[in-house]
Amino acid sequence: MSNQFSKEQILQQVNESSSPSVRFAVTDIDGVLRGKIISKEKFSKIIDSGSSFCNVIFGWDMSDKCYTNTKVSGWHTGYPDEDVFVDLESFKTIPWENNQPFILGDFRDSKNLKDICPRSLLESITKEANELGFIPKFSNELEWFNFKETPQSLSEKNYENPTPLTPGMFGYSIIRISQFSDYVNDLFNKLTDFGIPIEGLHTETGNGVYEACIKYSDIEVAADYAALFKTAVKEIAYRHEILPSFMAKWNLNLPGCSGHIHQSLWDFENRNLFYNSENPEKLSNTLKQFIAGQLHCLPYILPMLAPTTNSYKRLSGGDWAPNTVSWGIENRTTALRVINTNETAIRVEHRVPGSDANPYLSMAACLASGLYGINNELDLENEAIFGNAYEEPNSILLPKSLQEATIKMKSSDIPPKLFGNVFTDHFIKTREWEYMAEDKNDTKWELKRYFEIV
Repeated sequence: MSNQFSKEQILQQVNESSSPSVRFAVTDIDGVLRGKIISKEKFSKIIDSGSSFCNVIFGWDMSDKCYTNTKVSGWHTGYPDEDVFVDLESFKTIPWENNQPFILGDFRDSKNLKDICPRSLLESITKEANELGFIPKFSNELEWFNFKETPQSLSEKNYENPTPLTPGMFGYSIIRISQFSDYVNDLFNKLTDFGIPIEGLHTETGNGVYEACIKYSDIEVAADYAALFKTAVKEIAYRHEILPSFMAKWNLNLPGCSGHIHQSLWDFENRNLFYNSENPEKLSNTLKQFIAGQLHCLPYILPMLAPTTNSYKRLSGGDWAPNTVSWGIENRTTALRVINTNETAIRVEHRVPGSDANPYLSMAACLASGLYGINNELDLENEAIFGNAYEEPNSILLPKSLQEATIKMKSSDIPPKLFGNVFTDHFIKTREWEYMAEDKNDTKWELKRYFEIV
C-alpha cells in the first residue's frame, strides 16, 4: 500500500500525534486483522528492526481454537514468536480514533510462516506477474448487512431474529440512504480520510444491506484496501450502535453478500493489456487466456474464494451469485463477467467470491489462475453465455459445500503449482478443520461463528 511518506516523515508524524500509541496489525488465514496497540517508543524500534507475533496467528481458527492438524503451527511447535515485516508503505492514521497512527505487517521475513502468510503469498504472485511484464490492477466491491444490534444484544438473544437497520427490499434506494445519512456520510468520509478511496456507496437488495465500490489500484494495495475496509466499517458502525455483517448468507430468504473482484493486467507503459481494438468484442488474446486459466482452475481453488461453510449457501444458483464454471460479456449470471466498455475500463469481474473471503487469498487465487492460463497458452474453449447461466444444461456446476470443494482442491495438482506445496497443505488442513468444526445440532452455529468476525 504505497504512500508518500519516508521513514523519517512517518516517525515525525507518530511523535507529533496527539495519540499516545500506534496500532499495528497482521492478517490471519481467514482475513481477520489481528493486532496490538504499541507505544510510540516501541514503534520507533520496530520501524528498523521489525517486530514479532506468536505463530498462533496461523495456528488457530477464527474462534481462537487451535488447530491440531497443521504442520507449521500447532501445540507441537510450542507457539514461538515469528519475525514480522513492518510495511512502512501501509502507514496511515485512523480518523475515528483521534488520528491514531496505524501500520500493517506480514510474515515475508519469517522462515517458518512466509509461505503460508496470505499477504506474503499475494506479494509473491504479484512478483511473478511483474516478471512476465504485467501490472495487475484490481478492486473489490463489498456488500454487507447492517443491524440495530450490538455484539452483546445479539449474543443475549442467541442470534434469534437480528433486527435489520431498515425493512424491505430497497436496492439503489435514495430514501434508505437518507434515512441513516449520518452513518452513511460517516462511512464515506472517514473511509476516504483513512485512505480507502470509495467510488460509490449505495443500498442493495435486502433488509439493511449496503454495497461499496473501492477504486481500482495495484493488486497488493487493493487487497489492503479491502481487508481494512471491512474492519473500518465495523469500527465506524459500532459508534452508531449498528452491527454490520459480511457473512456470505445470513438469511436463506435474502440475497447474499458478494465480494466481486474486478481485474485487469497492464504493461509498464500504462496500457490495458485486456484490450484489442481489432477484435469485434475488443477482447485481447491475453484476456482470453486469462479467462481460460480462471475457468480451468476455478473448481480446484474454490475454497480460496469461498472459504466457509456458509459461503456455499450463497452459491446455490440465483440471487445474483453464480453456481457454474462460466463466463459472459456483461452477464451477471456467470462466474466471470467481462466488462468491455472502453480501453481503460475493460476488465473481468470475478463474481464467485463473497464478502466473507480473505481479500489477499481471493485476489491471489484470481491472479494465479489467470496467469496459469497465460503461461500455458490455454484456449478459451468455453463459449460465452449470453442468457441465463443458471439454466445452461451443459455448464459445469461448482462444488456445493466446503467439504466437497476442499476434497476437490486436495485431489488436484493445480493448487501446489499456483501457491506452493507448503501453503496448499496448510490451507487445505484449515478448511478441513473448518467444515469438521460445524455443529449440525445448533441451527445458529453459522451465525455465531461468522456473523461478526469475517
